[in-house]
Amino acid sequence: MTASNPLQAASRQMLVRRGQRLTWLTLGYNSLESVIALVAGVVAGSIALKGFGVDSVIEVSASAAALWRLSLDADPARRARAERLTHRLIGASFLGLAAFVTWQAADTILTRSAPDESPVGIALAALSLIVMPLLARAKRRIGNQLRSDAIVAESKQTSLCAWLSAILLGGLLLNATLGWWWADPVAAIAMVPIIVQEGVDGLRNKPCCDHCDT
Repeated sequence: MTASNPLQAASRQMLVRRGQRLTWLTLGYNSLESVIALVAGVVAGSIALKGFGVDSVIEVSASAAALWRLSLDADPARRARAERLTHRLIGASFLGLAAFVTWQAADTILTRSAPDESPVGIALAALSLIVMPLLARAKRRIGNQLRSDAIVAESKQTSLCAWLSAILLGGLLLNATLGWWWADPVAAIAMVPIIVQEGVDGLRNKPCCDHCDT
């Protein structure tokens, strides 16, 4: 991947360091998010919360892959291979997540297993709805400046986390306020098309960078 206007080495190194800091921050937040969501999901019997927790685990893996990619930035050949491999691994993980969420949600609807209210889950979803867009915007900007598909793809996954947070929050609130038990599995299923699209794009290595060659 060749930039039409190459960055000066010092400027590129500064962008790489900034990207690493943002990615470490994302990794730390998603690690905490995954633990809280999975525990709250098990306690409340919420498929949407458990699916959100598994998504957070995948986000941690994506952030780790992005850190690996950034560490190889000075070597163009290794950088290109890392981007392709990272994109495909993340794509496969998201397709696995889509299958898990669909199966769990369908089972909940068929058995009419109503989840309990989850104030912790509601608070977590609301917080992620604020934090994730800010991180995604900053990382996408750096990914575009570096002309890196892998970093832009990882920022898109952070954006996806924000969308999933909104869907999750809606389902949990409807269950808590109106007793609509089916809102939780329906919210989980609503996540699936978004997850599948990201997975397919990853497996195809579809370019994500706004200014990259297609």
